[in-house]
Amino acid sequence: MEERRPADIDPVRLRSFLLSMEQELPPHLAELYKRALDENVPVIRPETGSLLRVLLKMKNPGRILEIGAGTGFSGLFMLDLCGAHLTTIELDEKRAREAEENFARWGAGERAELILGDAADVLPYLQGEWPFIFLDAAKGQYVHFLPEIRRLLAPGGVLVTDNVLQEGCILDSHYAVERRDRTIYKRMREYLWAITHDEALTTTILPAGDGTAVSVKN
Repeated sequence: MEERRPADIDPVRLRSFLLSMEQELPPHLAELYKRALDENVPVIRPETGSLLRVLLKMKNPGRILEIGAGTGFSGLFMLDLCGAHLTTIELDEKRAREAEENFARWGAGERAELILGDAADVLPYLQGEWPFIFLDAAKGQYVHFLPEIRRLLAPGGVLVTDNVLQEGCILDSHYAVERRDRTIYKRMREYLWAITHDEALTTTILPAGDGTAVSVKN
């Protein structure tokens, strides 16, 4: 049998194969996921969920800090995997209200604290350390959130950052990126450089979903 190199593998077929191996979502999460897609609300991709599942089972954190609650899907997904308490931040009032309703509806109200506001304003007021932080908010703000995230991340703690490949445009030349997207492009590249060259962090960038960075605080 002829040896097949990674470059020869069709990425579409590979993704379809890997997704066929994924565990089915519980009914309540499947419902929320479908609603998010129908209403064009950003939601974590199955590959990202699979990575979170493994990391949370390995880490089993007592506390999770999420930056970017959306309508609560990712928060509920993470709470289903461990006995943690979730603190989650959301800027959009409508989505925050829906997230709180979803937490209450699915029995996570006592384990989830939602803070309405801009993470840039909220993070400096948070105290203590979190063993697990999930960053999935405004992509152009990641690099600005990083100093406070580093402060809040416990030694040995895990930081998971979603959507770092920006649908692949992060690979393009600056001049190939649409002018309206150049600020986000520039800031995401700055963020990736920062987390991969920060002596306080050990980071890998994976092509899971729309790109996921996993960092551990040394």
